Amino acid sequence: MLFALLVPDSGDRRARARDRLADGIAIVLALAYGAIMVVLGDARDPGAFLPWQADVAVGVAAAGALVLRRRHPAGLTLALLPLGAISVMATGPILITLFTAAIRLRPPLLLALGAVNVATAGVYFLLHSAPAFDIWVDVALRAVVTVAALGWGLFTQAYRRLTASLREQAARLEAEQQLRSEQAKLTERARIAREMHDVIAHRMSLISLHAGALEVRGTVSPGELSIAAGAIRTGAHEALEELRAVVGATRARLPDPPQPGFGKLPDPSQPGFSKLPDPLQSGLGKPPDPLQPGFGKLPDPPQPGLGDLPDLVAGVREAGMTIDFTSAVPPEAPPVVLGRTAYRIVQEGLTNARKHGSGPAASVRLLGAAGRGLRITITNPLSGTREAPAPVTPAPCGGLGLVGITERVAIAGGTVRYGADHNEFRLEAELPWPHPT
Repeated sequence: MLFALLVPDSGDRRARARDRLADGIAIVLALAYGAIMVVLGDARDPGAFLPWQADVAVGVAAAGALVLRRRHPAGLTLALLPLGAISVMATGPILITLFTAAIRLRPPLLLALGAVNVATAGVYFLLHSAPAFDIWVDVALRAVVTVAALGWGLFTQAYRRLTASLREQAARLEAEQQLRSEQAKLTERARIAREMHDVIAHRMSLISLHAGALEVRGTVSPGELSIAAGAIRTGAHEALEELRAVVGATRARLPDPPQPGFGKLPDPSQPGFSKLPDPLQSGLGKPPDPLQPGFGKLPDPPQPGLGDLPDLVAGVREAGMTIDFTSAVPPEAPPVVLGRTAYRIVQEGLTNARKHGSGPAASVRLLGAAGRGLRITITNPLSGTREAPAPVTPAPCGGLGLVGITERVAIAGGTVRYGADHNEFRLEAELPWPHPT
């Protein structure tokens, strides 16, 4: 960690502060090593090439030049290497420059620089008139510290390359996961749009049939007229609720308009607001002809709802999965959007339990009523783990099926949580269930 601090990564946010700290540490280490060599070596002997005061001055100047090691590692190393032939104090700064060069330069060049540093030990021995040690001692010591500096620098270089590769791979995987998540959201929105189309088309066809029947029949009793009008009103209201659910959620995801007045709603006080065209003149709302072929042909029936959950559970049980299903929902029919959302949540939750659970078993609980909301809880055992239980929180790397559930619950105006809890996977969804109007 200390050597890694000597040459900090340039991409760090605090690179400048770290560089300053690294410069200080490098200078201190270089001076400390050089001072030790001055004391233990023969720099203070009468036969030294330079007086020890000059030797120390050269080493201090070389240590001050270490602030350039990141910008000019090769040039600084070449400039300091000759000082190793005349100054023992300069050997400390030279080792720091060799370590820095080993992080940035290629091995062949490093081998040449290391050989030159070892050769300067022989030159220093020859320039000393009365050396206290044999030449092999100076060469061996210089070779050991040179190999240590270069080896540690090469290790740091390889470690940083590996770290950069892993960071790049992690960023790429995160981007791919984000792309898959967005694609899953778009797929789920398209699926919801298809379901909404089926439901609205079904209801609008019923409205058209009721209106056509009223047009065909010449006389209608007040009671029959009231029933037909009520059916038309109910169908139109439910179709509008479907549109509000999806369009409202889509608008909530749109960014703010960049310019004032963009998307400004019309003023209800202005003349002509909410004025509808004449259906007899524009052709809109024209009832179908009962004599035409295809009259009375309905589109595909609406998507399944809350009442179809027992059939779904029965089908999963027939496939060999053990399901503990409990529903404490009152018998009154919930809104269409709520029922369909609950059905899809249970369907996807059972699919995840079958794919990722440790065994073919799951538990499904439904609880709620009009005005209190609907809570759906699906649990399934996980593969045995001895880790401490984690709270029920959204998993950032959840499956795409969970992304679809989150998207669908958001459109319905509810909340969802999922994650590991006491060695089981737990999925909880809370959906609004307003009072009937």
